Amino acid sequence: MKKILFLLITGLSVSVSHSQEVSDAVRYAQDNLTGTARFRAMSGAFGAVGGDLSSISVNPAGSAIFSNNQVGITLSNQNIKNNSNYFGTQTSDKENSFILNQAGGVFVFKDHNPNNNWKKIALGISYENTNNFNNDVFSAGTNPTNSIDKYFLAYANGIPLGDITQIPYRDQFYDEQQAYFGYKGFVINPLTDTNSNTQYTSNVPAGGNYYQENEIYSRGYNSKLSFNIATSYKDRIYFGANLNVHITDFRRSSSFYEDNSNPLQPTATISNLRFNNELYTYGNGFSFQLGAIAKVTESFRLGLAYESNTWYELYDEVSQSIRTTTQAAGGPENYATVNPDIINVYDSYTLQTPGKTTFSAAYIFGKSGLISIDYAIKDYGNTKYKPTSDAGFRGVNNDISNQLTNTGELRVGAEYKIKQLSLRGGYRFEGSPYKNGTTIGDLNSYSGGLGYNFGGTKVDLAYSYLERKSNQGFFATGFTDGANITSKLNNVSLTLLFEL
Repeated sequence: MKKILFLLITGLSVSVSHSQEVSDAVRYAQDNLTGTARFRAMSGAFGAVGGDLSSISVNPAGSAIFSNNQVGITLSNQNIKNNSNYFGTQTSDKENSFILNQAGGVFVFKDHNPNNNWKKIALGISYENTNNFNNDVFSAGTNPTNSIDKYFLAYANGIPLGDITQIPYRDQFYDEQQAYFGYKGFVINPLTDTNSNTQYTSNVPAGGNYYQENEIYSRGYNSKLSFNIATSYKDRIYFGANLNVHITDFRRSSSFYEDNSNPLQPTATISNLRFNNELYTYGNGFSFQLGAIAKVTESFRLGLAYESNTWYELYDEVSQSIRTTTQAAGGPENYATVNPDIINVYDSYTLQTPGKTTFSAAYIFGKSGLISIDYAIKDYGNTKYKPTSDAGFRGVNNDISNQLTNTGELRVGAEYKIKQLSLRGGYRFEGSPYKNGTTIGDLNSYSGGLGYNFGGTKVDLAYSYLERKSNQGFFATGFTDGANITSKLNNVSLTLLFEL
């Protein structure tokens, strides 16, 4: 109710489509490695192992490996540090968060009839925070070439001035709104001051350097609630299926600042500006999974799992403001603030993220331990915004096909048991979803942990380290310069398990 009142007070703008970007699609298509501490300590290599609450998220047949009912909960502390390099200037920022990572249970129903080859049915339910969006990135440096004026010019050129200045503002579309901020903030000027004018020039003086700062603060999560059913045939072949409900809640607050040292002109030009953007995306989705595990021998297992596309229904809310300073040679500074105090609420749209196929193998050393390998394939180029008939979505879908690629993910895990104590380790590699390999680079992750079995209760602890480089432009249109970011993520997870 508060949100509705807030929208009524500040104003409401509804449009067919918002300016979605390739990076937005990748955000919801990617999953971080989450789950129980045992699962994380072994880097998620559980496709042919099963018997773990989080193994169900890789291969739904894994719940049929359980011998007894089990419930558990996992808490995690995540620390992410982002080191930025923008035209030689080094900066860093970090964010620490504490979350409920996983909770769920598996309930096993056995058939003791010796004539029945289908020995058991397992039912499971699991909640996982598949992606923690809490993150802070700060970049700063001196750009010797480009100003943010190119962002506003890219949107404004081709749009009649009369459309840009049209009142009321709330009836305009996204492109016109971006041009509006540039025009009302005196960043750009029309060639002729007529409603039919469609060409614009920059009001930012050229010939020098541009000191720029970009701050991005993100909060939110992607989560998955899975309903699982699995069975076994002669305790040799296991089959399973999941129905998944996905929930996303993402907030991003970004602020771009620019100050130029270029010579002042006889007429007032921009000396500095700050452009603020607030994005709130929320919604839910649906997917399903099918999987099988086969005991080739008592020690050797093979697994195969398929996860369908996820179909999200998403909503975007956007608010923006700009503050500029203009000054002429020998004159005073003048300030302009453009803050319509409007939240643009856009119609819902569908985002289809790619499916994934996982091949797995594991070798079990009796009660001493195991080694497991998973290899997953996901084609990010199959990501699509819908309805595809929307003109804006056609453009970004073409960009997705041109920029994103098929990628592989390798997960290797091992466990060694010493009586009630278990020692674990793992490694994970995931290729870049981008064809250029640099917008978001390859991922490397190492993990380790231990567990202790008290009988009916188990306690597991895991530590994982992840590193990934990226270079995403501060803006996707016009002004696309961005910083080289090295992200380092440290995670500690604690799991409590209870057999019922």
